[in-house]
Amino acid sequence: MHFASDNTGPAHPKVIEALHRANEGYALPYGADPLTERVQERIREVFEAPEAAVYLVATGTAANSILLATLCQPWQTIFCAPHAHIHEDECGCPEFFAGGAKLTLVHGREDKMEPDALRAAIEGEETRGVHGVQRGPVSITQATERGTLHSLEEIRALTDVAKAYGLPVHMDGARFANAMVSLGCSAAEMTWKAGVDAVSFGGTKNGLLGVEAAVIFDPAKAWEFELRRKRSAHLFSKHRYLSAQMEAYLEDGLWLEMAERANAACRRLADGLKGVPGARLRFEPEANMIFVELPRAAHRRLHDAGAEYYLWAGSLDGDDPDEPLSARLVCDWSARTEDIDRFVRIAAG
Repeated sequence: MHFASDNTGPAHPKVIEALHRANEGYALPYGADPLTERVQERIREVFEAPEAAVYLVATGTAANSILLATLCQPWQTIFCAPHAHIHEDECGCPEFFAGGAKLTLVHGREDKMEPDALRAAIEGEETRGVHGVQRGPVSITQATERGTLHSLEEIRALTDVAKAYGLPVHMDGARFANAMVSLGCSAAEMTWKAGVDAVSFGGTKNGLLGVEAAVIFDPAKAWEFELRRKRSAHLFSKHRYLSAQMEAYLEDGLWLEMAERANAACRRLADGLKGVPGARLRFEPEANMIFVELPRAAHRRLHDAGAEYYLWAGSLDGDDPDEPLSARLVCDWSARTEDIDRFVRIAAG
């Protein structure tokens, strides 16, 4: 019963097989190999963007931080949601890579930025002349860190506000595939067709060992990204091992299949939890993540049975067995039906 994170699950066997194939013989380093070129073209096809610049890095933090640094000046601020990964979980890396640019938090419901709040936050900057930070890029997390989704209309509403002030838009797509299959749209519809300028196209949380693609729809920014990637020590020498993962990911729709499996597991888990006495979903899950409140007694039973997940608020220590404690549950592509059903049974007592 492993629901701590979609980072904890195994890589798909087809990805491991691809790495074995890539390990045969020799290949030029630093992305100059034919495999990398094929992957770049395939990602351009996925996004219906033949001119896009495509680069691979090993971590989502690197993808987000290098992209935002490419879109941002050190004296600017990046607009993002309060629980955005770039704010809460990247140890100041976006600010560091951008040379000291700050983050401005834009509030909304269900961890989604709202257009009026974004407009107010943008209007609040560039009001102090040389003494204040200037307006910089807007960063949208899709899916959000609370498992909710921006609809295509909501993305467009945010990018319309950003464009009205001449600001670029970045999308943190660590769970891009989960969001896309849930919305039933294409990669292009969720990004550049909705006004997004650059996206971190995630793979690590969806069945890969460790690779993300940075996709920039304006190739004029490509050389700057390359320089920043090298300067930040994220240009892999044996680059083919990143590319091999991504090629397997995209072949025959494996990335979509894994995302659909993770989302389906999440739906089954959420539906089961709705029948548990004392359970309350904090948000209606729309991808592969659940925030749920359960009585302390239920959490104790689950932990005693070996379930792995994070308590988000509260402690197992306490006298009241009925006190609700919040938890985060995340399903990955390999989540098993029997584990989901067992988790629900134990939670219900």
